[in-house]
Amino acid sequence: MNTKRKEILAVYEQGPEAVVTLVTTLYDIIAEQQRIIELQAARITELEERVKKLEEQLKKNSRNSSKPPSTDVFINEKPKTKSRRKKSGKKPGGQKDHPGTTLRMVDVPDEVIIHKVHKCSNCERSLEDIEVKDHEKRQVFDIPPIKLQVTEHRAEIKSCPHCGCKNKATFSEKVKQPTQYGLRLASLAVYLHDYQLLPYERSCELRADVCGCEISPATLARAEKTCFEKLEDFEQQIKNFLIESPVINCDETGMRIEGKRQWLHVASTNKMTCYYPHQKRGSEAMNVMGILPNFNGTVVHDFWKSYYKYDCDHSICNAHLLRELTSVSENDDQLWSKAMNILLIDVKKSVDQIREMSGCMKPERIKEFEDWYGQIIHIGIEENPQLQAKSKKRGRTKQTTAKNLLDRFIGYKNDILRFMHDLKVPFENNLAERDVRMMKVQQKISGTFRSMQGALIFSRVRSYISTVKKNQVPVMDAIRNAIAGMPFIPTIV
Repeated sequence: MNTKRKEILAVYEQGPEAVVTLVTTLYDIIAEQQRIIELQAARITELEERVKKLEEQLKKNSRNSSKPPSTDVFINEKPKTKSRRKKSGKKPGGQKDHPGTTLRMVDVPDEVIIHKVHKCSNCERSLEDIEVKDHEKRQVFDIPPIKLQVTEHRAEIKSCPHCGCKNKATFSEKVKQPTQYGLRLASLAVYLHDYQLLPYERSCELRADVCGCEISPATLARAEKTCFEKLEDFEQQIKNFLIESPVINCDETGMRIEGKRQWLHVASTNKMTCYYPHQKRGSEAMNVMGILPNFNGTVVHDFWKSYYKYDCDHSICNAHLLRELTSVSENDDQLWSKAMNILLIDVKKSVDQIREMSGCMKPERIKEFEDWYGQIIHIGIEENPQLQAKSKKRGRTKQTTAKNLLDRFIGYKNDILRFMHDLKVPFENNLAERDVRMMKVQQKISGTFRSMQGALIFSRVRSYISTVKKNQVPVMDAIRNAIAGMPFIPTIV
């Protein structure tokens, strides 16, 4: 300390100019240190925000976001399930008076095998000539050996005794080649590939192992293409039915085509399904699909903004909103998200009870729910004040996840609660998501589509299969009728 004091005194002895230089130098050092501290503080803030985002990503799973269950990763241990379902109080297993599926004996079996008694088990005397008093029955249920059945078609050839003209009978339209496969085998090919989702090679192996017939993948592809061509009118009819429907569910998901990520779009009801693959995810693909541009009812979707380009009523999937509310409650510990979660579930319970009684919700009950909704929004605004700090970047100030979700509940109240006002509108978009799920399974089993034409063929055939399944029509019979030119067409009730 004495040394420093001596140095400062020495500067003072040098005159005023030396003192000014010293003070200026000290000010520069302090300013530089202040600038470094500010930069470090900004960097710390930036890193804290980044850590928060990463922590939020780690906390996201299939229960509080749109991530599929297959992506759930638990670092230490699996968290306890927080299901919204409540215990029913019933014991596990089959309930009393439920219809069973026990294998029961038939009165008239296809084959009877007699196991004879030749001698007495006690004294070993012969019982060959003794009359049979009774039988103990046991039945074995099995399938007979599967083999190809060959049907030969013969066209008669006759010569006219008067003019000598040679006459030959004509074959039916179904018999076009000297040797060919029949409708059942072709429909089985389509069934295995497009419904059971077996790749071409494995489908051929199954036929060889089970039926004993060697069929090339090209033959299966031709059968699928024939089915695709026969379903052209069906696809257009389904689109017309969907356009006329009061409510449709829509969704889209990624699909690998030609080695690139493209998109599969679906529009469906509980009686019909229409799939369509396209390079784009937005309105360009929806316009080509040809349903939403002419639709005037209510479309249920997952809040993809492209749907709002169409002049129809909209309903947002509340299952997605519940997961996002759960995420805000867990990560940000906000009261409004917890209250809104409870409100949506209570409204759903009330709507479900009214549907069972085939009634409609009373206006005073609707007002009660809407008032509750408004109070929760008010709490959310208090918990998420408008951000005042101006960003150096152009455009809107970046908001938190909680504030973005709150803005959605403020701006789209009618679309969120539409299921309460119109009982034909479902609470969630699960129907479209179930329709999409098997298409994702197809990619996991068979991989990508090598061409857009292959994706179009599969999508149209799968639209038909999904539709017949929803109408409880046997798939094999429906495919065979489609290849024969008589596809199943649902009726609008």
